[in-house]
Amino acid sequence: MIFISLVIAAVSQNNYAPNIIYVNIGGLFISAVYLVADYFRMYPSLKTLRELCQDGGIENAAIFPKANNHEQELYYRFIKKLYLEHTKEVEKLFDEKLDYKDFIMAWIHEVKTPITATRLLIQNTDGKSAAYIADLFENELDKIDQFVEQALYYSRIDSFSKDYLIQEVSLNRLVKETVKKYAKLFIERKITFFMREDEVFVYSDPKWLSFIIGQIIANSLKYTNAGGTVSFDIQHTPNTTCLVIRDTGTGISPEDIGRVFDKGFTGSSGRIQSKSTGMGLYLANRLVLKLGHEIEIESKEKEFTQVIIRFLRSDL
Repeated sequence: MIFISLVIAAVSQNNYAPNIIYVNIGGLFISAVYLVADYFRMYPSLKTLRELCQDGGIENAAIFPKANNHEQELYYRFIKKLYLEHTKEVEKLFDEKLDYKDFIMAWIHEVKTPITATRLLIQNTDGKSAAYIADLFENELDKIDQFVEQALYYSRIDSFSKDYLIQEVSLNRLVKETVKKYAKLFIERKITFFMREDEVFVYSDPKWLSFIIGQIIANSLKYTNAGGTVSFDIQHTPNTTCLVIRDTGTGISPEDIGRVFDKGFTGSSGRIQSKSTGMGLYLANRLVLKLGHEIEIESKEKEFTQVIIRFLRSDL
């Protein structure tokens, strides 16, 4: 309006004041009409936004008022995108919380078994030698130790990226060190351990890989009868090195083979013998995938079960 007034003053030779007044009054009137109309156009959406800011949460992001211009539309799209991502994160955390709760409940149930057995041993020591009782106590403590280790590794799954170190690992040495933890069970049940002597190296985290192999060994020992065999073989393909853990146990039924890595799944053998928590292979599968390896299981009921862990070749 100042620019228009100056132009009128510059081109008018005399008495230009009325023209400037008329033009400014007209401009102000048009501006006032526009502002009033724009106010009533914007007021409902702004009122809704104000109420959402005061009383609503992020869950109300999906009911934003209709955008009045392109800029608002872009903001709404961004906010709704944030809302969807937030919802996914909340659902993920909720599922993880339920999983952890289910695991803890199952873990408490399982760890109570060796504790109860230990108390029964204390109450029934008459006529038994100290060495015999100590041996039974050690068995129950080993079970508790395995359950505690399982819970510890389960709690670390979500923070896995902060607690691993990939390095060159000797498979033979690692397997033998892991088997030593279960040496007593091998001897008591007269189960034969066999492994090739040639040394093979792969890239992995030794601590996590040892736990994975330990879970598979524990599972094999549960379902291998006295006099059976648990063997370890190393095979090579053009792109991978495979660790094959095979036992001559009860095997897995065809209808169960596709679900053995599901959390809490025990299968028909586990239900009949009441030996399985359904967490060992689940944890092994989760950790193998996080390490970038592959795992699969093959079995024939009443004959054998073999678990294959595939590592990318370190010599490629």
